[in-house]
Amino acid sequence: MKSAVIIFPGSNCDRDMDVALKKFGFKNEMVWHDDEQLPKSDLIVLPGGFSYGDYLRCGSIAGKSKIIKSVIDFAKKGGLVLGICNGFQILTETGLLPGVLQQNKNIEFICKNVFVKVNNKNNKYFNSIDKDVLELHIAHNEGNYFCSGDELKMLEDNNLIAVSYCNEKGEVNENSNPNGALQNIAGIFNKEKNILGMMPHPERMIDKFLSGEDGSIFFKNLLNNLK
Repeated sequence: MKSAVIIFPGSNCDRDMDVALKKFGFKNEMVWHDDEQLPKSDLIVLPGGFSYGDYLRCGSIAGKSKIIKSVIDFAKKGGLVLGICNGFQILTETGLLPGVLQQNKNIEFICKNVFVKVNNKNNKYFNSIDKDVLELHIAHNEGNYFCSGDELKMLEDNNLIAVSYCNEKGEVNENSNPNGALQNIAGIFNKEKNILGMMPHPERMIDKFLSGEDGSIFFKNLLNNLK
């Protein structure tokens, strides 16, 4: 399977994502934001970081990069697009996903491990995954997901809330919400479920000796679902 990771000025998780994808069998290419064409790929990843220094709004300038037109065309044709952290913010800026990522509730940068509950396995990202609760890592200042009432109803009616912040037991409540996100939303799909945006970083949890292995479960499962 082939993947491509888009690099923006200020990206800082692009290499981590490259390592993770290659570790689990993807043939990955790194693509500069100023390029206009994507390589032939089964998966496109918008990585975490601080594209363009988060000027104006997180992801707003990256959302106007030359390569984004090709990403949008790829997504509209059914290609898999994964946006992690800043990548999630870029996906909302481009309109590929609804809603916005606001400043965290406590107005502070959060960097810690969290638990997320997998809500929908009827998609390429989570189909056949053998855990309902994953321990992943977050590192963001603007991870507080918000959308309109109509958008929330659309997400809920179509089962598009991909993952929710929860505790170790899978309980979704205010105490397990690290940033004030609406309904504990940690990640969402588009209606076709080929686009996934989420704040937690699976690429940071791929080594049991350094961090944890629940990210490994995510990538192994995704690769198997693409074969």
